[in-house]
Amino acid sequence: MNHPHRCWAEIDVSGFQANLAQLKERVPSGVRFAAVIKADAYGHGLEPVAVALRDQVDLFAVANTAEAQAIRRAGVEAPIMILGPAIPEELPVIVRERFIPTISTAEEGRRLAEMVTGAPLDVHFVFDTGMGRIGLWHGEAAVEFRRLAQLAQVRVTALSSHLPVADEDREYTADQLDRFRREAEQLSGTLPGTILNSAGVMRFGQSALTRDIVRIGLALYGICPLPEFQSLFRPVLTLKTRVILVRTLQTGRAVSYGRTFTTSRETKVATLGAGYGDGYSRHLSNVGAEVLIQGRRCPVLGRVTMDQTMVDVSGLPEVNVGDEVVLIGRQGNEAILASELAQKAGTIAWEIFTGITKRAVRVYR
Repeated sequence: MNHPHRCWAEIDVSGFQANLAQLKERVPSGVRFAAVIKADAYGHGLEPVAVALRDQVDLFAVANTAEAQAIRRAGVEAPIMILGPAIPEELPVIVRERFIPTISTAEEGRRLAEMVTGAPLDVHFVFDTGMGRIGLWHGEAAVEFRRLAQLAQVRVTALSSHLPVADEDREYTADQLDRFRREAEQLSGTLPGTILNSAGVMRFGQSALTRDIVRIGLALYGICPLPEFQSLFRPVLTLKTRVILVRTLQTGRAVSYGRTFTTSRETKVATLGAGYGDGYSRHLSNVGAEVLIQGRRCPVLGRVTMDQTMVDVSGLPEVNVGDEVVLIGRQGNEAILASELAQKAGTIAWEIFTGITKRAVRVYR
């Protein structure tokens, strides 16, 4: 039965449990899991995903207090980590709601401590081991950690860092993990560490300590950053649209803006009811991108426009207005992964997912 929307994303929430099971097999028993659901849960829908996962993970990880508050309003009571530094206006919210901030300096801790009443506020202390985004390096981090430990109103409950190339450079990542363990041991031999991401879990999960917290993002949604493990995971999201027009164009006809594609033969063209205004990237123009119609791959023709995309359906016996089209996901025996589109568009699967706009209606099943 056709869906009434022009473009929609179907979210199979049962896929989260299957993907989590694969990740849990890679780490020792006792390791805690933080589900990274920032950026609207990678485009899958923040509140519904948080509700679906609340009994399956130990913590949630988001980018800011607005995301954390949305999770709380959805009735989720699990601890929530804020992954980046807070702006001044977020500090009272963090303290009032007891979110867990990630801080790099004692000064950040001091600003929070001034607002804390009652029990100390749990914080994660981050130090830089190679990402260069937040946290301090080596000796600087040790000095800040000692100063932070003197603040009675805050309590460091984990040591954090970030892996920049876990999906690209195994040797560098192994060295980085060794450095993280050594430095964490110098700071505190008892605090949990939180550094492994999806790729880190798949490659180095057995190195995790039983007290650690792993932060899992992309693999949770069914796309593994390491292609050799993709078969173990189940994509949660399928992005769909519908055929809105079918025509036959003669040889020599230009298609779409810029006249970047011209037919070299008589071509049956289907116009689809989705474009970059829905999150089907314009960078998929003229790069060999395909969609699925009737379980068959159909090439995208010319430039993707804001509201419509044209595809070649000459290889199909019959195509009708209203037919369902898969832009990302499986149809029949064929599948187009977000990682495939990312490769063609010159980007990463994270951006493909987070680029799906609100106009694409989310449907949960």
